Amino acid sequence: MLSRVANSIYWIGRYIERAENLARFIDVTLNLLLDDPDDLVPQWEPLVRTTGDDAFFRERYGPATRDNVICFLTFDVEYANSILSVLASARENARTVREAIPSESWEQLNEFYLFVRNASNGDDAVNTPSEFFAEVKRQSHLFSGVTDATMSHGVGWHFLNLARLLERADKTSRILDVKYFTLLPNIQDVGTTTDYLQWSAVLRSVSGFEMYRKLHHAITIKRIVEFLILNREFPRSIQYCVANAGRSLHGITGTAEGSFRNDPEQQLGRLNSELAYRDVESILEQGMHEFIDALQRQLNQLDVALAETFFGIKRSEPAPLERQSGTQSQSMSR
Repeated sequence: MLSRVANSIYWIGRYIERAENLARFIDVTLNLLLDDPDDLVPQWEPLVRTTGDDAFFRERYGPATRDNVICFLTFDVEYANSILSVLASARENARTVREAIPSESWEQLNEFYLFVRNASNGDDAVNTPSEFFAEVKRQSHLFSGVTDATMSHGVGWHFLNLARLLERADKTSRILDVKYFTLLPNIQDVGTTTDYLQWSAVLRSVSGFEMYRKLHHAITIKRIVEFLILNREFPRSIQYCVANAGRSLHGITGTAEGSFRNDPEQQLGRLNSELAYRDVESILEQGMHEFIDALQRQLNQLDVALAETFFGIKRSEPAPLERQSGTQSQSMSR
Protein backbone atom coordinates (compact mmCIF):
# COMPACT_ATOMS: atom_id res chain seq x y z
CA MET A 1 0.00 0.00 0.00
CA LEU A 2 1.27 3.47 -0.87
CA SER A 3 2.33 5.50 2.16
CA ARG A 4 0.06 8.34 1.01
CA VAL A 5 -2.98 6.04 1.01
CA ALA A 6 -2.05 4.47 4.33
CA ASN A 7 -1.57 7.89 5.88
CA SER A 8 -4.97 9.10 4.68
CA ILE A 9 -6.72 5.97 5.99
CA TYR A 10 -4.90 6.31 9.31
CA TRP A 11 -6.10 9.89 9.75
CA ILE A 12 -9.65 9.00 8.77
CA GLY A 13 -9.66 6.58 11.69
CA ARG A 14 -8.23 9.11 14.11
CA TYR A 15 -10.54 11.93 13.06
CA ILE A 16 -13.76 9.89 13.24
CA GLU A 17 -12.83 8.63 16.69
CA ARG A 18 -11.82 12.15 17.73
CA ALA A 19 -15.20 13.56 16.71
CA GLU A 20 -17.01 10.91 18.73
CA ASN A 21 -14.85 11.48 21.78
CA LEU A 22 -15.27 15.24 21.63
CA ALA A 23 -19.01 14.57 21.79
CA ARG A 24 -18.36 12.34 24.79
CA PHE A 25 -16.27 15.06 26.48
CA ILE A 26 -19.12 17.53 26.17
CA ASP A 27 -21.74 14.95 27.10
CA VAL A 28 -20.05 14.05 30.39
CA THR A 29 -20.05 17.73 31.36
CA LEU A 30 -23.72 18.10 30.46
CA ASN A 31 -24.54 15.00 32.52
CA LEU A 32 -22.68 16.39 35.51
CA LEU A 33 -24.62 19.63 35.39
CA LEU A 34 -27.96 17.84 34.92
CA ASP A 35 -27.28 15.54 37.88
CA ASP A 36 -26.02 18.31 40.13
CA PRO A 37 -27.28 21.70 38.89
CA ASP A 38 -26.31 23.41 42.15
CA ASP A 39 -22.67 22.37 41.82
CA LEU A 40 -20.52 25.46 42.28
CA VAL A 41 -17.43 23.98 40.65
CA PRO A 42 -17.08 25.48 37.15
CA GLN A 43 -17.30 22.52 34.78
CA TRP A 44 -16.71 24.10 31.38
CA GLU A 45 -13.32 25.75 31.83
CA PRO A 46 -11.59 22.48 32.84
CA LEU A 47 -13.02 20.88 29.71
CA VAL A 48 -11.30 23.48 27.53
CA ARG A 49 -8.05 23.21 29.51
CA THR A 50 -7.96 19.49 28.86
CA THR A 51 -7.77 20.09 25.10
CA GLY A 52 -4.59 22.12 25.57
CA ASP A 53 -6.14 24.94 23.54
CA ASP A 54 -7.40 27.16 26.36
CA ALA A 55 -5.31 30.18 25.25
CA PHE A 56 -6.75 29.97 21.73
CA PHE A 57 -10.24 29.63 23.22
CA ARG A 58 -9.86 32.69 25.46
CA GLU A 59 -8.59 34.74 22.52
CA ARG A 60 -11.70 33.91 20.47
CA TYR A 61 -14.46 33.57 23.07
CA GLY A 62 -13.46 34.97 26.45
CA PRO A 63 -15.29 33.31 29.38
CA ALA A 64 -15.83 29.55 29.30
CA THR A 65 -19.62 29.54 29.30
CA ARG A 66 -21.71 26.56 28.23
CA ASP A 67 -22.63 28.00 24.84
CA ASN A 68 -19.11 29.27 24.12
CA VAL A 69 -17.48 25.91 24.86
CA ILE A 70 -20.05 23.93 22.88
CA CYS A 71 -19.61 26.24 19.88
CA PHE A 72 -15.82 26.12 20.12
CA LEU A 73 -15.52 22.33 20.41
CA THR A 74 -18.30 21.53 17.96
CA PHE A 75 -18.58 24.06 15.13
CA ASP A 76 -15.61 26.46 15.13
CA VAL A 77 -14.05 26.08 11.66
CA GLU A 78 -11.02 28.11 12.79
CA TYR A 79 -10.30 25.53 15.49
CA ALA A 80 -8.61 22.51 13.92
CA ASN A 81 -9.97 20.08 16.52
CA SER A 82 -13.65 20.99 16.57
CA ILE A 83 -16.03 18.21 15.57
CA LEU A 84 -16.87 19.98 12.30
CA SER A 85 -13.19 20.57 11.47
CA VAL A 86 -12.05 17.00 12.10
CA LEU A 87 -14.97 15.60 10.10
CA ALA A 88 -14.09 17.93 7.22
CA SER A 89 -10.51 16.64 7.37
CA ALA A 90 -11.67 13.01 7.53
CA ARG A 91 -13.95 13.59 4.54
CA GLU A 92 -11.13 15.19 2.52
CA ASN A 93 -8.80 12.30 3.33
CA ALA A 94 -11.51 9.84 2.31
CA ARG A 95 -12.15 11.72 -0.94
CA THR A 96 -8.51 11.31 -1.97
CA VAL A 97 -8.50 7.53 -1.35
CA ARG A 98 -12.02 6.57 -2.39
CA GLU A 99 -10.61 3.66 -4.39
CA ALA A 100 -9.19 2.16 -1.18
CA ILE A 101 -12.33 2.29 1.00
CA PRO A 102 -15.82 0.87 0.44
CA SER A 103 -18.36 3.18 -1.16
CA GLU A 104 -20.66 2.54 1.82
CA SER A 105 -17.99 3.94 4.14
CA TRP A 106 -17.62 7.06 2.01
CA GLU A 107 -21.37 7.58 1.93
CA GLN A 108 -21.67 7.19 5.70
CA LEU A 109 -18.79 9.58 6.36
CA ASN A 110 -20.28 12.11 3.96
CA GLU A 111 -23.65 11.82 5.73
CA PHE A 112 -21.92 12.28 9.09
CA TYR A 113 -20.16 15.44 7.92
CA LEU A 114 -23.29 16.92 6.35
CA PHE A 115 -25.30 16.25 9.54
CA VAL A 116 -22.85 18.26 11.66
CA ARG A 117 -22.40 20.98 9.03
CA ASN A 118 -26.17 21.47 8.74
CA ALA A 119 -26.48 21.52 12.52
CA SER A 120 -23.93 24.35 12.64
CA ASN A 121 -26.54 26.55 10.94
CA GLY A 122 -29.20 25.81 13.55
CA ASP A 123 -29.67 25.72 17.30
CA ASP A 124 -29.95 21.97 17.95
CA ALA A 125 -26.54 21.64 19.63
CA VAL A 126 -27.43 24.41 22.09
CA ASN A 127 -31.16 23.82 22.62
CA THR A 128 -31.12 20.00 22.65
CA PRO A 129 -27.45 19.13 23.17
CA SER A 130 -27.98 15.62 24.55
CA GLU A 131 -29.89 14.55 21.45
CA PHE A 132 -27.38 16.19 19.12
CA PHE A 133 -24.30 14.64 20.71
CA ALA A 134 -26.03 11.26 20.96
CA GLU A 135 -26.50 11.45 17.18
CA VAL A 136 -22.82 12.35 16.70
CA LYS A 137 -21.87 9.20 18.60
CA ARG A 138 -24.39 7.15 16.63
CA GLN A 139 -23.02 8.42 13.32
CA SER A 140 -19.52 7.44 14.40
CA HIS A 141 -20.72 3.96 15.35
CA LEU A 142 -22.44 3.65 11.98
CA PHE A 143 -19.22 4.48 10.17
CA SER A 144 -17.27 1.93 12.21
CA GLY A 145 -19.92 -0.74 11.73
CA VAL A 146 -20.28 -0.17 8.00
CA THR A 147 -16.53 -0.15 7.49
CA ASP A 148 -15.90 -3.26 9.56
CA ALA A 149 -18.64 -5.09 7.67
CA THR A 150 -17.69 -4.03 4.13
CA MET A 151 -13.92 -3.43 4.10
CA SER A 152 -11.50 -6.34 3.71
CA HIS A 153 -9.59 -6.74 6.96
CA GLY A 154 -6.23 -6.31 5.30
CA VAL A 155 -3.54 -3.66 5.63
CA GLY A 156 -5.89 -0.71 5.01
CA TRP A 157 -8.37 -1.84 7.64
CA HIS A 158 -5.57 -2.42 10.14
CA PHE A 159 -4.31 1.16 9.66
CA LEU A 160 -7.86 2.40 10.30
CA ASN A 161 -8.27 0.19 13.37
CA LEU A 162 -4.82 1.10 14.72
CA ALA A 163 -5.66 4.78 14.41
CA ARG A 164 -9.03 4.68 16.15
CA LEU A 165 -7.70 2.55 19.02
CA LEU A 166 -4.77 4.87 19.68
CA GLU A 167 -7.08 7.89 19.55
CA ARG A 168 -9.52 6.14 21.89
CA ALA A 169 -6.78 5.29 24.40
CA ASP A 170 -5.67 8.91 24.40
CA LYS A 171 -9.18 10.24 24.91
CA THR A 172 -10.04 7.77 27.68
CA SER A 173 -6.94 8.98 29.50
CA ARG A 174 -7.99 12.59 29.01
CA ILE A 175 -11.50 11.96 30.34
CA LEU A 176 -9.91 10.41 33.43
CA ASP A 177 -7.56 13.35 33.76
CA VAL A 178 -10.44 15.83 33.60
CA LYS A 179 -12.12 14.15 36.54
CA TYR A 180 -9.10 13.34 38.65
CA PHE A 181 -7.10 16.52 38.14
CA THR A 182 -9.58 19.33 37.53
CA LEU A 183 -13.24 18.49 38.08
CA LEU A 184 -12.90 17.77 41.79
CA PRO A 185 -10.29 20.14 43.23
CA ASN A 186 -11.61 20.11 46.80
CA ILE A 187 -10.47 17.19 48.95
CA GLN A 188 -13.54 17.58 51.16
CA ASP A 189 -15.74 16.51 48.21
CA VAL A 190 -14.17 13.04 48.02
CA GLY A 191 -16.74 10.39 48.93
CA THR A 192 -19.68 12.78 48.73
CA THR A 193 -22.72 12.64 46.44
CA THR A 194 -20.97 15.08 44.11
CA ASP A 195 -18.01 12.71 43.87
CA TYR A 196 -20.32 9.76 43.11
CA LEU A 197 -22.20 11.68 40.41
CA GLN A 198 -19.03 12.81 38.72
CA TRP A 199 -17.52 9.33 38.59
CA SER A 200 -20.80 7.88 37.33
CA ALA A 201 -20.85 10.51 34.58
CA VAL A 202 -17.29 9.62 33.60
CA LEU A 203 -18.30 5.97 33.23
CA ARG A 204 -21.33 6.96 31.15
CA SER A 205 -19.18 9.17 28.93
CA VAL A 206 -17.34 6.07 27.73
CA SER A 207 -20.54 3.95 27.70
CA GLY A 208 -19.06 1.95 30.53
CA PHE A 209 -21.50 2.44 33.39
CA GLU A 210 -23.52 -0.74 32.80
CA MET A 211 -20.47 -2.91 32.14
CA TYR A 212 -18.82 -1.56 35.26
CA ARG A 213 -21.87 -2.32 37.37
CA LYS A 214 -21.91 -5.89 36.09
CA LEU A 215 -18.45 -6.28 37.63
CA HIS A 216 -18.78 -4.09 40.72
CA HIS A 217 -21.69 -2.91 42.82
CA ALA A 218 -20.08 0.12 44.45
CA ILE A 219 -18.72 3.20 42.70
CA THR A 220 -15.18 3.52 44.04
CA ILE A 221 -12.23 5.44 42.63
CA LYS A 222 -9.91 2.43 42.79
CA ARG A 223 -12.25 0.14 40.86
CA ILE A 224 -13.11 2.77 38.25
CA VAL A 225 -9.44 3.53 37.60
CA GLU A 226 -8.76 -0.18 37.26
CA PHE A 227 -11.75 -0.63 34.92
CA LEU A 228 -10.89 2.25 32.58
CA ILE A 229 -7.14 1.64 32.47
CA LEU A 230 -6.44 -2.05 33.05
CA ASN A 231 -9.56 -3.99 32.06
CA ARG A 232 -8.70 -6.33 29.17
CA GLU A 233 -12.25 -6.83 27.92
CA PHE A 234 -13.91 -3.40 27.94
CA PRO A 235 -13.43 -1.85 24.45
CA ARG A 236 -12.68 1.65 25.75
CA SER A 237 -10.20 0.76 28.45
CA ILE A 238 -6.64 1.87 27.76
CA GLN A 239 -5.24 -1.65 28.14
CA TYR A 240 -7.74 -3.08 25.65
CA CYS A 241 -7.03 -0.32 23.11
CA VAL A 242 -3.25 -0.67 23.34
CA ALA A 243 -3.32 -4.47 23.13
CA ASN A 244 -5.58 -4.52 20.09
CA ALA A 245 -3.71 -1.66 18.43
CA GLY A 246 -0.64 -3.87 18.71
CA ARG A 247 -2.45 -6.69 16.95
CA SER A 248 -3.36 -4.41 14.06
CA LEU A 249 0.22 -3.12 13.88
CA HIS A 250 1.49 -6.70 13.58
CA GLY A 251 -1.24 -7.29 10.99
CA ILE A 252 0.29 -4.47 8.93
CA THR A 253 3.89 -5.61 9.19
CA GLY A 254 3.43 -9.38 9.34
CA THR A 255 5.78 -9.57 12.32
CA ALA A 256 4.89 -12.27 14.85
CA GLU A 257 3.26 -10.97 18.02
CA GLY A 258 5.74 -10.78 20.88
CA SER A 259 8.55 -9.64 18.58
CA PHE A 260 9.42 -6.44 16.73
CA ARG A 261 11.41 -5.19 13.77
CA ASN A 262 10.71 -1.46 13.79
CA ASP A 263 10.34 1.37 16.29
CA PRO A 264 6.51 1.47 16.42
CA GLU A 265 6.31 -2.26 17.19
CA GLN A 266 8.92 -1.91 19.89
CA GLN A 267 7.28 1.12 21.50
CA LEU A 268 3.75 -0.27 21.35
CA GLY A 269 4.91 -3.65 22.64
CA ARG A 270 6.71 -2.01 25.54
CA LEU A 271 3.64 0.06 26.43
CA ASN A 272 1.41 -3.00 26.22
CA SER A 273 3.74 -4.92 28.55
CA GLU A 274 3.91 -2.05 31.03
CA LEU A 275 0.11 -1.92 31.22
CA ALA A 276 -0.23 -5.71 31.40
CA TYR A 277 1.96 -5.83 34.50
CA ARG A 278 0.66 -2.74 36.24
CA ASP A 279 -1.82 -2.79 39.07
CA VAL A 280 -4.15 -0.07 40.22
CA GLU A 281 -2.28 0.44 43.51
CA SER A 282 0.94 1.37 41.71
CA ILE A 283 -0.94 3.77 39.43
CA LEU A 284 -2.57 5.59 42.35
CA GLU A 285 0.71 5.61 44.25
CA GLN A 286 2.46 7.20 41.28
CA GLY A 287 -0.39 9.70 40.94
CA MET A 288 -3.15 9.64 38.37
CA HIS A 289 -2.08 12.82 36.60
CA GLU A 290 1.55 11.73 36.52
CA PHE A 291 0.60 8.32 35.13
CA ILE A 292 -1.60 9.84 32.42
CA ASP A 293 1.01 12.44 31.54
CA ALA A 294 3.62 9.69 31.04
CA LEU A 295 1.13 7.64 29.00
CA GLN A 296 0.37 10.55 26.69
CA ARG A 297 4.08 11.20 26.16
CA GLN A 298 4.46 7.58 25.09
CA LEU A 299 1.52 7.93 22.70
CA ASN A 300 3.13 11.09 21.27
CA GLN A 301 6.39 9.25 20.66
CA LEU A 302 4.52 6.37 19.05
CA ASP A 303 2.72 8.79 16.74
CA VAL A 304 6.09 10.16 15.59
CA ALA A 305 7.48 6.66 15.05
CA LEU A 306 4.43 5.63 12.99
CA ALA A 307 4.72 8.74 10.80
CA GLU A 308 8.41 8.15 10.14
CA THR A 309 8.19 4.38 9.62
CA PHE A 310 5.07 4.08 7.47
CA PHE A 311 4.26 7.50 6.04
CA GLY A 312 7.72 8.90 5.31
CA ILE A 313 7.13 11.95 7.50
CA LYS A 314 10.19 13.09 9.43
CA ARG A 315 9.42 15.29 12.39
CA SER A 316 10.37 15.74 16.00
CA GLU A 317 8.07 14.63 18.81
CA PRO A 318 5.00 16.91 18.73
CA ALA A 319 3.57 18.71 21.66
CA PRO A 320 0.09 17.43 22.65
CA LEU A 321 -1.57 20.34 20.80
CA GLU A 322 0.40 19.67 17.62
CA ARG A 323 -0.34 15.98 17.75
CA GLN A 324 -4.04 16.67 18.19
CA SER A 325 -3.97 19.00 15.20
CA GLY A 326 -2.00 16.82 12.80
CA THR A 327 -3.17 15.78 9.37
CA GLN A 328 -1.61 13.76 6.66
CA SER A 329 0.43 16.82 5.70
CA GLN A 330 0.33 18.49 9.13
CA SER A 331 -1.41 21.40 7.41
CA MET A 332 -3.84 21.92 10.29
CA SER A 333 -1.14 22.52 12.90
CA ARG A 334 -1.14 26.10 14.02
